[in-house]
Amino acid sequence: MSERYFEGIGRRKESTARVRISNGSGKFIVNEKEIEAYFTRHGDTNTILEPFTAVGEKRASYDVSVHVKGGGVTGQTDAVLLGLARALVKSNPEMQPPLRKGGYLTRNPLVKERKKPGLKGARKAPTYTKR
Repeated sequence: MSERYFEGIGRRKESTARVRISNGSGKFIVNEKEIEAYFTRHGDTNTILEPFTAVGEKRASYDVSVHVKGGGVTGQTDAVLLGLARALVKSNPEMQPPLRKGGYLTRNPLVKERKKPGLKGARKAPTYTKR
């Protein structure tokens, strides 16, 4: 197992993705499924592959293997995107400026706000009654 690969970790909400890229034929495997079979929502696959477009690389020149867990579809999509961008930078540091400019290397810090005591949700208060 002397295959050389570069790894990037991506996180978003409750999702974590471990992305490994290596030189190859363009296979993109997510949790042992093809990317189109795992991310079935319209546009998710295109979103994940945007870092390749940003740096002018062809998807066909890399094999990508992803292990993603936790969260929902949106969180997992964004986690894979960040992990892929970080792995590309590790493979070639010259790719960092276009990826940074496109916003692919910045982790999205937004998470669901916790429910507070006495409220119905994070912020919604019970209806006020005067009498």
